[in-house]
Amino acid sequence: MEEYINIGKRIPKADAFEKATGKAIYIQDLKLPGMLYGKILYSKHPHARILKIDTTRAEKLPGVRAVLTGYNIPPIRFGFYKDNVPLKRDKVRSYRDEVAAVAAISPEIAEEAIDLIEVEYEPLPAVFDPEEAMKEGAPLIHEDHVSLKDKKPTNVLNLPWKLVSGDIEEARRNSAHIVEDRFKVTWVTHCCLSTSGCIAEFDLRNNLTVYSTTQCANLAQREFKDALKAMGLGEERNVRIIKTTIGGAFGSKLDTYPFEYITILLAYKTRKPVKIVFSREEEFFATSPRQPAIIDIAQGCTRDGKLTFRDVSMILDNGAYTSWGATTPTVMMMPISSLYKVPNVRFIPRCVYTNNTYSQAMRGYGTPQPTFAIESQIDHLAEEAGIDPMEFRLLNANQPGEITPQKFKISTCGLSECIEAVGEKLNWKIKRGQRNGRGVGMASLIHVGGGARVYKSDGCGTIVKIDDFGHVDVFTGATDMGQGSDTVISQIVAEELGVRVEDVTLINNDTEICPWDVSSHASRTTFVAGNSARMAARKVKEQILELASKSLGENPEDLDIRDRIIYSKRDPEKKSPIGKILRAAHYTSGGKMVMAEYFYDPPTENLDREFKGNFSVTYTFGTHGVEVEVDKETGEVKVLKYVAAHDVGKAINPMLLEGQVYGGAVMGMGYALTERLILDKGKVKNPNFLDYKILTAKDIPPVIETVVVETEDKEGPFGAKGIGEPGLVPTAPAIANAIYDAVGVRIKELPITPERILRALKELKK
Repeated sequence: MEEYINIGKRIPKADAFEKATGKAIYIQDLKLPGMLYGKILYSKHPHARILKIDTTRAEKLPGVRAVLTGYNIPPIRFGFYKDNVPLKRDKVRSYRDEVAAVAAISPEIAEEAIDLIEVEYEPLPAVFDPEEAMKEGAPLIHEDHVSLKDKKPTNVLNLPWKLVSGDIEEARRNSAHIVEDRFKVTWVTHCCLSTSGCIAEFDLRNNLTVYSTTQCANLAQREFKDALKAMGLGEERNVRIIKTTIGGAFGSKLDTYPFEYITILLAYKTRKPVKIVFSREEEFFATSPRQPAIIDIAQGCTRDGKLTFRDVSMILDNGAYTSWGATTPTVMMMPISSLYKVPNVRFIPRCVYTNNTYSQAMRGYGTPQPTFAIESQIDHLAEEAGIDPMEFRLLNANQPGEITPQKFKISTCGLSECIEAVGEKLNWKIKRGQRNGRGVGMASLIHVGGGARVYKSDGCGTIVKIDDFGHVDVFTGATDMGQGSDTVISQIVAEELGVRVEDVTLINNDTEICPWDVSSHASRTTFVAGNSARMAARKVKEQILELASKSLGENPEDLDIRDRIIYSKRDPEKKSPIGKILRAAHYTSGGKMVMAEYFYDPPTENLDREFKGNFSVTYTFGTHGVEVEVDKETGEVKVLKYVAAHDVGKAINPMLLEGQVYGGAVMGMGYALTERLILDKGKVKNPNFLDYKILTAKDIPPVIETVVVETEDKEGPFGAKGIGEPGLVPTAPAIANAIYDAVGVRIKELPITPERILRALKELKK
């Protein structure tokens, strides 16, 4: 194969200079003429009736331009269940509930006005444990929510998530070894360095512009249009989303939040642009974390170690309202049904209302929770069967051509290669089983790598145009959240057109000029947006070669472009710079404008009523391995070495790929060892970076090694698969398994703190 010019190259991120020099414009930096500042008053109780709200003193404060409550706004409803409103009336259901909002000429005046609002509450009994919330007689979070079975009020959501394939009971009877465990994972949050915020502004025709940090502008645009309709402005009003630089997302900016609707309502009330930007404390308690789960799991295998069944039930704390977090069971099904070859599968999850904060999408989107349980228990089952855990994984590893119990069609699959690479890098056969305070562990993953048909469309649009000098503008709906999609898409377009990546400018921040997209906000931007961009570039290339054929006297099919030069494949001496051909087109071809568009919607399937179907065109696999040292006196865990092997299809940009893996590994280590959003009867007690223990530079392992397994997926752009989310998925079980290898205790609850290790060691001595 001819050497690529742009693909496979370690090209720095397109926005690296702007971010490194402070030129990047974040929402905090943006100021519009006449702009007002908004602030929000939150509930003082986790569950209470609102008896009275007195805003008189706030309204009289000089500099205040508007005060809103749930009693003077239109009936806007949003969320997956449409059970949330921007400002609450009659009742609050959590401490993060928004009760009133103010717009003023300065943030300080707005804050003072918030303090002047008086709210009288009648406290109600509250429930914070999902198992308690499921019991008869528990306080009802939403009294109008009733069970579909008996029509009685309930805190258990009426969600259809359930997967059954095969005969679990028969498989149990035929299993030589069975293990059953309960695992627990806790609340963790995204910890974006830039806090959330937006600016809303109406023009004189009531068209709305929102400056936003959203991950998916077209989803937000649709939601905000629904809000304008509820405000009585009609469907014909335009909503324009302009994305500022996103200072971290990880799923936190996928859904729309109450503060965005509040900003819109304040802007409409005042006829001025209004800005709300969260404080760090608000970022912790008023945005949505990854949901906790209680996971009961059983797995079995034959005498020779082949998996026979996997049976999982799960209780998820939904919190007070239903957001994207409630849909994660549809993705949890993926590792439960399709990580390793397991013929019989059952998964029954229940999402439960509580008076806690409500959950949201977070990197991995539902796969870290079950993967922790599955992969921790794989080690346990292997031990019961008397088989080395690495060999057990290799025996059951997915293979190309396999169809899983959920009807996923596995095309390319490098899982075995990933397992073997990790074993080699960790010196597994020598270091495993020493029980000397040092141990090695591994865990694997499966994730979507080629789209994921959550909506009716899973597509992304691209427009490509090229000017007289060979400079290319790419308009895409894909969002760069820091993962480097701007750079990767530019590399794909440059390679297809035969130019260099520095010849490409990518525009992705404005719904007024960028095509529609609903897919590339998570885990598959390279695949979906990359394919869209490549196909649009291919159409542009066809036009350029048609123009060049007249100048060079060759058939278009006999021409190609490489490194900005159009040349004849039959006679390479016959050539011309691309810019010269494009400029000549103005007078030889009637002023031809060279541009094209393409909308790529991957050939994926919506899951059927049994939640089966080929959810993604291709699937990403990987294995992570760690070596740890455990201090038996303190319970402290040190990660000495970290190895991450991923089947990526094709590494478009190895440097950015490594960055994704490094970031994912460290994020996963925090999930495993230190991170926990502490909720005390619904109230967040550690809303800052001092008390919420994210890892810092000094906590990073001395060795983080990436292994890139390239399987060249035929459906991906230049063979690539999505890789953004998988980097943290198997980290926690890999560490848990290494701790067991080091000191002989299995920790089944996250985070794995020194206290939990010491407690387990004490139990082990007994």
